[in-house]
Amino acid sequence: MKLTHIGFLTAAAATIMATNANAATIYDVYGGLTLGAGAATVFADHDNETSASQTFGAMFGIDLPVFRAEIEYNYLNQTDFHANMAMANAYFKMASTVVKPYMGLGVGMMFGGKYDLDVDDADIKTTPAYQGMLGVTIDTLTLPFKFDIEGRVTYAPDAFKVADVEPDILNYEGRIKLRYIF
Repeated sequence: MKLTHIGFLTAAAATIMATNANAATIYDVYGGLTLGAGAATVFADHDNETSASQTFGAMFGIDLPVFRAEIEYNYLNQTDFHANMAMANAYFKMASTVVKPYMGLGVGMMFGGKYDLDVDDADIKTTPAYQGMLGVTIDTLTLPFKFDIEGRVTYAPDAFKVADVEPDILNYEGRIKLRYIF
């Protein structure tokens, strides 16, 4: 075998091995936790009530170079009500190095909660929920963690029924996420 053939085969083998070794750098699979604080407004005809709210949640997703997709669970706790939310989110990222801005949309369901009324309690119905997000991802280059800081607005129409009224819920908050890259 000539030296040029050996060189060609060595280069081809190195290229194939390098491609396989770098395949995982194209995307990241992650899981994480989230904590948010803000306010929730209950819209019932012309009677609106706003008070402080907190959310606690967990997510699992995949992070590609310009796109991120995830599923998440959130527990929403407001002064007068609490509810669960399951959401599917899509994020579009701006190209950057350490600090990466993004915007996202989500759709899912609000379910399994209670609205505490003075007279009687109302159960949260299983209803669609929608959300929009703007934020930045801070990438820790040497650790397998990413931090997200975002603003989020979540809307759930006809969330529960009181008499003949079905109020809507609008929750807006600041949120911090910690994502662990597998």
